[in-house]
Amino acid sequence: MDRRSGRSEGRRRNWRGAALAGGMGLLAACERGPQSALHPAGRNAEAILDLTLLLVAGGAVIFLFVMALAGYAVIARPERFPGSRAWIIGGGVVFPIVTLTALQVYEFAVARQLSDTGGMEPLRVEVTGYMWWWEVRYPGVGEGGEVLRTANRLVIPAGRPVEVVVTAADVIHSFWVPSLGGKMDMIPGHENRLILVGERPGTYRGQCAEYCGAQHALMAFDVVVEPPDRFEEWLAGERRPAAEPAGPQQAAGRDAFLRAGCGSCHTVRGTPANGAAGPDLTHVGGRGALAAGTLPNTPEALAGWITGSQHIKPENRMPSFPILGGDDLHAIAVWLESLE
Repeated sequence: MDRRSGRSEGRRRNWRGAALAGGMGLLAACERGPQSALHPAGRNAEAILDLTLLLVAGGAVIFLFVMALAGYAVIARPERFPGSRAWIIGGGVVFPIVTLTALQVYEFAVARQLSDTGGMEPLRVEVTGYMWWWEVRYPGVGEGGEVLRTANRLVIPAGRPVEVVVTAADVIHSFWVPSLGGKMDMIPGHENRLILVGERPGTYRGQCAEYCGAQHALMAFDVVVEPPDRFEEWLAGERRPAAEPAGPQQAAGRDAFLRAGCGSCHTVRGTPANGAAGPDLTHVGGRGALAAGTLPNTPEALAGWITGSQHIKPENRMPSFPILGGDDLHAIAVWLESLE
């Protein structure tokens, strides 16, 4: 970063901080957190925050000015506030046209910035929304160039633009990671695109922002921003098939998983399980949560989800399996947790 861009970035951060402190005190408690539009972790999220603060501050100034004029007109004697054509033309025509035109030009500039990759080749990630989970695909990065599939978790390299291609398999969903960028609707039969740039490594929470049914609130996902070398290590790990069971209990869990027919809906690479109706479970043990952010990723939660998925998240597409015996259930949960 050169000196001039450094000074510009410093002024922008100072302006943002002043706006937050002076005009948005009530929102200060929301500034931090894994899902906060006031805590940007990438340049696109910063641009959206700057635009938001400008609109809020400008709207507040205009509101106070109009209220002051209204108060003066009510309190003052009519002869002190004579109406004239100049007030109508200036305040009712010229001022709105000039102000809104300037804001529109600035918004167009921000929109152009949000789609700019800075001359870098973006990483392509495909995300499909289901009721109520997210399928994530990395095309062309698997062994032999095939697609890598995962669920409810995007891992991206820090500093590199990521082109997220979104669509939906059933109803309209909306992809939203407020700390990294704006919202993008996911429409069945149609692809939309947005650019994400994560500049600060960390885990950021995303959420479906379009009501999509009874379990809409339980449709979250994580975006993990990793340094480039760590991202390549993660990709290398994802390319590998599921690890062989480390002991008799894990082997029993794998066998029970296949015997129960779970492989007809789920894929576990390296085993006969090759279903595509549900999430790919090849590395499910390495994910931060289960069922799109509904449960923590622990063997106990896995067992509870398998036996009572319709109780925990009613109307989701996975049936409950209360018929599994306790030993089989525990072994399946232990085996799945080992798949990192």
